[in-house]
Amino acid sequence: MYTHIEEYVTSLYQYLSITSPEEIDIDSIAAKLGLNIFYGSASFIINNNLFIQKSTKQKEWQTFGHEICHYLRHCGNQLNMGKLFVNFQEYQANYFAYHFCIPTFMLDNLKELTVYMIMDLFNVEYKFALRRLEMYQNKVIMQQTIA
Repeated sequence: MYTHIEEYVTSLYQYLSITSPEEIDIDSIAAKLGLNIFYGSASFIINNNLFIQKSTKQKEWQTFGHEICHYLRHCGNQLNMGKLFVNFQEYQANYFAYHFCIPTFMLDNLKELTVYMIMDLFNVEYKFALRRLEMYQNKVIMQQTIA
């Protein structure tokens, strides 16, 4: 059973016609969503223009996942919001990034899961892959406990 975010990400990838990690690409996803990507000194989104801080490919992908959440699920200008609401949106975007960058439905299709395999398949950093693997394993344990 998938959570709301997992269902949302699965539907999004279906809409984008992406079914495996090998098909994941920032430029093609951005194009399909009508986004323009720019690389610079900071990460933020304005309308259909997504600015990603220049870094490693792994960090850029993780940042893309974070900013996509703001683009698809948030509205408003954080400069005009209260600190608690900004913190809430940032928490949501961070959580979303784990699921967007390493989708559950793709993890479900893998037989063996290791941090290094996730890093390689999904092009993410070690710490990011480790946290996502922990999230996934906890979900599996919870499902087994409930069943």
